[in-house]
Amino acid sequence: MQTEFEFELPKGYVDQNGEVHKRGVMRLATAADEILPLRDPRVQQNSGYLTIILLSRVVTKLGTLNGIDTRVIERLFTMDLAYLQDMYQRINMSEMPHYQLTCPHCNQQFEVPLDFLLG
Repeated sequence: MQTEFEFELPKGYVDQNGEVHKRGVMRLATAADEILPLRDPRVQQNSGYLTIILLSRVVTKLGTLNGIDTRVIERLFTMDLAYLQDMYQRINMSEMPHYQLTCPHCNQQFEVPLDFLLG
């Protein structure tokens, strides 16, 4: 079973030195990842903050950063945050999507899974 998924952000996280970090890894969420953030006062004051905490727990790598915390997720561009939210939903809430393809040479149809892995 695959538990970690590589990704590449559309824009990328820009660190304090101006370096852009685009490639990263997200792991499958655990029950604790879903439950523990609900106790956080930031989530209790603003339910929208749940996404920030949740992603900071499951994104395990982003470029050359030493660690991922809420400050990193808060500073993502909106497009990148939406990308990670969509990826989280896809890998945790449903089966991996498949695409129906047709071979251009023999016209045979087959399914190919979309697994977020980089080439």
